[in-house]
Amino acid sequence: MKRIIISGGGTGGHIYPAITIYKEIMKMEPDAQVLYVGTEHGLEADLVPKEGIDFVTLPVQGLQRKLSLGTLVTLGKTAWSLVKANSIISDFKPDVVIGTGGYVCGPILLAAALRKIPTIIQEQNVIAGITNKILSRFVDVVAVGYEEASKSFDKAKRIVYTGNPVRPEVLVDSRGDGRSYFNLDDTIFTVLIAGGSRGARTINRAMVDVHKHFKDRNDIKLIHITGNGEYQSVLDQLGIDNGEALGSSSLILPYLHDMPKALSAADLAVFRAGAIGLAELAVRGIPSVLIPYPYAAEDHQTYNAHIFVQQGAAHMIVDKVLSGHDLIGEIEMFMDNRALLAQMGERALQLGRPNAARHIGEIALSMAK
Repeated sequence: MKRIIISGGGTGGHIYPAITIYKEIMKMEPDAQVLYVGTEHGLEADLVPKEGIDFVTLPVQGLQRKLSLGTLVTLGKTAWSLVKANSIISDFKPDVVIGTGGYVCGPILLAAALRKIPTIIQEQNVIAGITNKILSRFVDVVAVGYEEASKSFDKAKRIVYTGNPVRPEVLVDSRGDGRSYFNLDDTIFTVLIAGGSRGARTINRAMVDVHKHFKDRNDIKLIHITGNGEYQSVLDQLGIDNGEALGSSSLILPYLHDMPKALSAADLAVFRAGAIGLAELAVRGIPSVLIPYPYAAEDHQTYNAHIFVQQGAAHMIVDKVLSGHDLIGEIEMFMDNRALLAQMGERALQLGRPNAARHIGEIALSMAK
């Protein structure tokens, strides 16, 4: 029986890959014992127990991505968390430890590596986080979501390009399933707009003009997920009281639990450039207009977006110059040029790694032997 610790915390970009890897491991090794190590106040404290995974926490503090005196002070203050990490490892006795990012990974992976327990980290972005950069000097394997990320790990023992883990449900639904779910005729050009779980204010503001421009058109559907905190503001700017009140061309939602259905229905996406969102667009072969979040640490979303732009899978608009006029122009251009849309979809598909989670799971289980 394999005993595995998985750790990743803070944001969905670290947690969802961890859960996806966990599920693939359980398919391959159904009797495996898995323990998830996270933080008490991160999203993982809510998401992981819902998956039925045993969960424990570490009292750790976040690090700045750039090395500085402040980073060293924080490391000193949180060094005591290694004591608890060692205790967790002593009690659970893992055969392998997997980290998917976030500062909670630091103590548990470092403690495991120092005790010669096999370790692996998974880096989602082109520009690696400071925690993973530090850990790469100690762990056995670094699994990267982008080949270009290898440049961040010049001291790593072993680097494997796996791609980023994608939830299996993203691949389940056919285009017909998605269209049926949203009651869409197959001829309706469907645009999925989403700025992440919290929404993206710049995108939402620009979308107000987009909704007005396409109002009541019968050849387009704008599925706009605003984020819970931005929903009412978008409705107020449009002068409506619910997200279906504007007209047949717009569906405005604060949040969508069944995002895979929307992905399966979409002809085009307007997205931020988070690594996992991009991975999901890629495996579905969806061309996109990307507006990277400008305040992401070390501007890593822009680097992520550049990979898709260089591949010919996406267009990019800089956040600070984004306008409704820009988005209207992009959408109308794609509506009028279906050959380009199809070509970009094929290029996106080439970037997809639908088996990334399984690949990482296989590496981890082989290390556990």
